[in-house]
Amino acid sequence: MAAASWYHRDISRVVAEELLAKAGRDGCFLVRDSESVSGAYALCLLFQRHVHTYRILPDDEGLLSVQTIQGIQAKCFRNLPDLIGAYQQPNNGLVTPLLYPVHRARQAADEDSDGEDGRGGRHVASTVPAGGAGAGAWLGAPVAGRTHISQQLHQRLQEQVHSSPASDFMGFMAEYLNHHLQLDLEALRHGHPQLRHLSTALVTACRALHRRIDFTLAGLETLARVFDPPVSPRSPAREQVSPGHRSPQPPADLELLLNKISTVNHLLSSLEKKVLKSLQETVSRHNLALPSVAAAPPPAAKPLAVQSFEVKVGKSQRAALMVDVESGTVAISKRGSGSPEETIPQDKILQLIKYQSMQSKVRLVYDREPQRSLSKDFIFPSARKREAFCQLLQLMKIQHSNLDEPDLISVYVGTWNMGSTPPPRSLASWLTSRGLGRTQDETTACIPHDIYVIGTQENSLGDREWVEFLRASLKTLMAIDYRVVALQCLWSIKIVVLVKPEHERRISHVHTSSVKTGIANTLGNKGAVGVSFLFNGTSFGFVNCHLASGSEKTHRRNQNYSDILRSLVLGDKRLGAFDLTLRFTHLFWFGDLNYRLDMDVQDILAHVTKKEFEALLAVDQLNLEREKNKVFLRFSEGDISFPPTYRYERGSRDSYMWQKFKPTGMRINVPSWCDRILWKSHPETHVVCNSYGCTDDIVTSDHSPVFATFEVGVTSQFVPKKAPGSGPEPLACIEWESIEVIVKTTSRSKCYIEFHSYCLEEAQRSGENTSQSCDVPGFLKLGWSAKHLPVLNPILPDLEYLGDQHLLLSIKGVESCESYGECCIAMRSMISSMAQQFETFLFHRGEETGSMRGWMKVRVPKDRRSTRERLYEWISFEEEDAEPVADAPTCPKPPLQRLRSRPHSLPEPASGYTNPAYFIFEGVP
Repeated sequence: MAAASWYHRDISRVVAEELLAKAGRDGCFLVRDSESVSGAYALCLLFQRHVHTYRILPDDEGLLSVQTIQGIQAKCFRNLPDLIGAYQQPNNGLVTPLLYPVHRARQAADEDSDGEDGRGGRHVASTVPAGGAGAGAWLGAPVAGRTHISQQLHQRLQEQVHSSPASDFMGFMAEYLNHHLQLDLEALRHGHPQLRHLSTALVTACRALHRRIDFTLAGLETLARVFDPPVSPRSPAREQVSPGHRSPQPPADLELLLNKISTVNHLLSSLEKKVLKSLQETVSRHNLALPSVAAAPPPAAKPLAVQSFEVKVGKSQRAALMVDVESGTVAISKRGSGSPEETIPQDKILQLIKYQSMQSKVRLVYDREPQRSLSKDFIFPSARKREAFCQLLQLMKIQHSNLDEPDLISVYVGTWNMGSTPPPRSLASWLTSRGLGRTQDETTACIPHDIYVIGTQENSLGDREWVEFLRASLKTLMAIDYRVVALQCLWSIKIVVLVKPEHERRISHVHTSSVKTGIANTLGNKGAVGVSFLFNGTSFGFVNCHLASGSEKTHRRNQNYSDILRSLVLGDKRLGAFDLTLRFTHLFWFGDLNYRLDMDVQDILAHVTKKEFEALLAVDQLNLEREKNKVFLRFSEGDISFPPTYRYERGSRDSYMWQKFKPTGMRINVPSWCDRILWKSHPETHVVCNSYGCTDDIVTSDHSPVFATFEVGVTSQFVPKKAPGSGPEPLACIEWESIEVIVKTTSRSKCYIEFHSYCLEEAQRSGENTSQSCDVPGFLKLGWSAKHLPVLNPILPDLEYLGDQHLLLSIKGVESCESYGECCIAMRSMISSMAQQFETFLFHRGEETGSMRGWMKVRVPKDRRSTRERLYEWISFEEEDAEPVADAPTCPKPPLQRLRSRPHSLPEPASGYTNPAYFIFEGVP
């Protein structure tokens, strides 16, 4: 009996509605996990083309009941099948009886541990909770008892292998529990206690262990003979398998394996004592004194050398720009001149303007005399040189600012699939962003970043060994002893966050999490690890993942992404109901995403040889899936100008090893950009990607390491400049005139809006929507008037503070309390005495679920409107217009208007409504 088929576990509301719409008959139903209450369920029922959702809640005794309006007695049931059976009868309070269960789809077999062998593990069928939260059993099957035991044991296996790297071994054990345990149970029931199938599974799983122990024993015995000449007699088991006496077909016997393990145990436990005793006797016999080893002094921080840039001034004049970060000056000298023509202190530099039409050109605006400023245009040999000059000036401003807390930090993100081999001795090119693509200029490559985030996959090193190797590498390169913020591992997937010592106190609220997406979502050979924290007042999230492999597994990779998005527990717990991509000011997502190129391998190789990357990016699976809004909605990625990072021949970067020979035939792994770095930030924040590329000299793996560096604006814990007085403090207020929402749903539920922000003491809630229409199938239009929207009072009224804040809004159903979509609104653009219009997309669990638009204003008291310029705001962007006259004076102080209302990294706001959902209602074809 397939009584469990209507239970779809943790599918989203959107997916549930799509399944019911596809079924199309009144009375179709399914059950899924509730998104709003842990341990509860949602009963979704189709009637007259609309989905009605009922919450099924457990009580203190684990009994289940459908939530009813106040005053109506609820009917209680011991398990879900009993509840569903009762509501299949008419007149039970639902809009229609439960008539047609919508069955869940069977999932295809997943890939094996290394993703390329094809030894797929079988998917473990979902179980239907029989009682309240946490209870589980298969229902109604003739062999329910034996199947239940198998499921319990498999669940225990999942719990035990949380951090085990033995993916192949656990795969064998999962296979045994799923398919052979019942045969051993049956044999045991008939009086045969040998557990033949378990023995076979163990022998198969331990086959490689025999060979490893043979080598280990030989080495240990050799070492023992060095320190103990009269070697003790070897054990019979050892004689049996010694290299000179091995039989042609060594038995793969468990008893033999146990004897070997016992010998290894004895040797290891006695060897350290034996070596120590031998060395002590040597020291005593020869009267040797062990030399004291003086600790090497820590390397001094490397001062930044003066950097010189050859530039053109005007149309033909050659000049040199000398940037001295330590002294805080920029010197301009004519070509061939020994002494500088002009020296500009950093506090006299007012603005740096980058031209977009000419990527190598920059304008420097500075004070020359009181009340007058000058501007000069410089053309660099390349865009990379211009960026290096701008970065040095930015660093100079930061070092010489009198701020107690930084406005701007640099973040390095690296990802590398290490191919289960140890790394080379030096990671210098990776950690200094050198190689192919958009790389750091040599003048700035060794400037240390504030934060390093390193993600690896198939990393065979021990956790602490890897961390210390990274710290030592950075110490050698940067002369800085970086501190460990977090280390999170899932088998061979690791993420390490390192920070400069001076920033350690600024890091707080560190959270880590991991999600398995391997075989049946139970093994950690594929999955993700994540870290989140606050840097002063700015929240960061970092996710390193290893998704399903194989060119044909695009859908599976998309599902991996969705599972990670849903299950990764990071950030503020109060924002747990929000889409993971909205919980952080800045979220960086990277790893071996494993998306491939949909093109014949010979065509790919031809394009790579000619460096025709645009043609390849057009068939890149990740780009295609993002265009379809399947994954990474509203994420950004740097321009890819480096060759595919997979699948190289190990030991070289000259050729791709795209053929893999297997017993079942030849497999083709086309060269692809598997290794990627993406990010998503709150609106109207500052984040600029300064480099994105891969190394060309690290060849131990079939993947090349990938790096990206970012300039990121951060906020501090705000301290009001005005001391509180004795009278009442003036309040800032956030007022709403109207909000209109369109959600993709077949529900007719009434909704309310929840408002969250760090600037609010607690979350606020609106009343129910005042208008509602569903004229277009699949869409629900909701409206709120000012009367039903709350006035919000931030905890601080200062303009400088409010300009950095964001509001998170969630549209929730009144009956289910489940979210129909969430969004983020920047307050900076809304600060005004007049209402400002806003519009944004709604997201839920990684999907776009609708749109929101409306009118609002943020009113700030007159005496709290002072603000200051951020360090990153003095660099702006401008399209080139008429050529300025060299040394032409500009308008007197106050200085020129700064382009700082919107950082350049943000897209310009659309003039009209961009979501097609609005066009449907507004009559636009």
